[in-house]
Amino acid sequence: MNVKPITSVAIFLLLFSVLLSSCASRKNKKTSKELKSPAIEMVKADTAMKSGNIAETKKVTTVPIGVSKTAVPEKKEVVEAPLKVNLPTVSREFRGAWIATVANINWPKNGNYSTESQKQEAIKLLDLLKANNFNAVLFQVRPSGDALYDSPYEPWSYFLTGEIGKRPSPYYDPLEFWIKEAHKRGMELHVWINPYRAHHSTGGAITKESIVKKEPDMVVRLRNGMYWFDPANPKTQDHAAKVVLDIVKRYDIDGVHFDDYFYPYASYNGGADFPDNESWAAYRRTGGSLTRPDWRRDNVNRFIERVYNGIKAEKNYVKFGISPFGIWKPGYPAGITGSSQYDELYADAKLWLNKGWVDYFTPQLYWPIAPERQSFTSLLKWWESENTFKRHLWPGINTVAVKSANRPQEIVNQINATRQIVPNSAGVIHWSIAGLTGSPSMVKAIKEGPYQAKALVPHTSWLSANPLLRPSLLLTKKSSSVFAKWLHKQPEQVFHWIAYAQYGDNWEYEILEGDASEKSFPIEKNGKPLKAIAVKAVDRLSNESDYIAKKVQ
Repeated sequence: MNVKPITSVAIFLLLFSVLLSSCASRKNKKTSKELKSPAIEMVKADTAMKSGNIAETKKVTTVPIGVSKTAVPEKKEVVEAPLKVNLPTVSREFRGAWIATVANINWPKNGNYSTESQKQEAIKLLDLLKANNFNAVLFQVRPSGDALYDSPYEPWSYFLTGEIGKRPSPYYDPLEFWIKEAHKRGMELHVWINPYRAHHSTGGAITKESIVKKEPDMVVRLRNGMYWFDPANPKTQDHAAKVVLDIVKRYDIDGVHFDDYFYPYASYNGGADFPDNESWAAYRRTGGSLTRPDWRRDNVNRFIERVYNGIKAEKNYVKFGISPFGIWKPGYPAGITGSSQYDELYADAKLWLNKGWVDYFTPQLYWPIAPERQSFTSLLKWWESENTFKRHLWPGINTVAVKSANRPQEIVNQINATRQIVPNSAGVIHWSIAGLTGSPSMVKAIKEGPYQAKALVPHTSWLSANPLLRPSLLLTKKSSSVFAKWLHKQPEQVFHWIAYAQYGDNWEYEILEGDASEKSFPIEKNGKPLKAIAVKAVDRLSNESDYIAKKVQ
């Protein structure tokens, strides 16, 4: 075989080819590394975040090839500075009405056992209160050892269905319905309970379903035909406390309310002493040393304290109120005459107020301002002097039958007098809603007088609540109005809204129900331009959130 010799030119070309190949290989490896490294780092960062190892994660910024990192401008969040304004103080006053179910006094009408008709009756009463700027309802749910709600401990009320123990048909829970409808109208609902009355003389025949038959050892019979729980019996105290706390736990109520029936009025037993010989004898056998009147008062005192503490342990925000007979003792204050709750009903209501065992106190001051022997204002001033814990003092007033030549004017005068005597927590409770339904002149005098505008319930400062967050607000300007829409991150906490509008230099406000979320404001009013809008949230204890305000651009 013939082999041609390798020339110097061939050797040079071979070496140059090898050199080019080596350079290309190194360049491709470098380029590959530069393109793949950011993706690898991103995967590592994502893996670290998923594993929860945030401390080891580094922020990675992907920059296009050929562009320096420092050349990319950073985005800064623009935070709008809050608008600072001086908003007016919102009016506060408790404006309640009792709605009695015993003997079908206020609701439902006697003989009305239709579910739908009962609902319509209730709505009509609530609409009347709302239209006249009331903000609270005291609904009697336990008139006499029975229930106008689905109770596991006591029978359905005769006053609801015409038969003790018979449930409504078609079925509904009246208390649940009243709560929903009251709240829908921006009103509080307090359950009114008679702690010791076991059967009312108008409550129909006593059947096997009655508490009188089921718990005979807890009750005694009075000469007027009523049955009464014995307040000294420990079973009575346990049972009544259990009834109260069951309602507090299961229903979305705003308050629990007791009326003036503790030990019964002497007239209920024909003037004879209360028939508690058995429990008194048992107390003496165990070494009890109190006098009989002091022992009776002690039974009630311990029960009141127990109920108050029990409510606060279950739901701190639920208020507890009592409306005792308006005179503690004759001579308190000087010149006052009449019956004595202390000596006749064995109710030391002054002690309950002095101890702070109530959130609001409603002495039944059913007399006119004059004369002095039972003066509304004299008694209210005396009760305020005993209000050492500065609880709410909202007297009961007799809108139905106060003795006066001009009853509507007398009631208006009493509301105004209450504002002066208790200026930091004004309010009254009207006995009863019949004073409104039966008297157009009364409605007119109240609505055109002290209740011209809505008012929030006074703030209950000693009860705690979660702080309300500031709401958000969005304004949309239209041709002749500004549309405001607001939102709260915890809507379940909101019971009311306060919407403010500034026209010229003056602010005005409106109280709205908690489910409101928007309102339209005219761009001009009385020749003054709309300059700003603000909103606050209000919780069920009347705590106000911080406001949010925006200028109208």
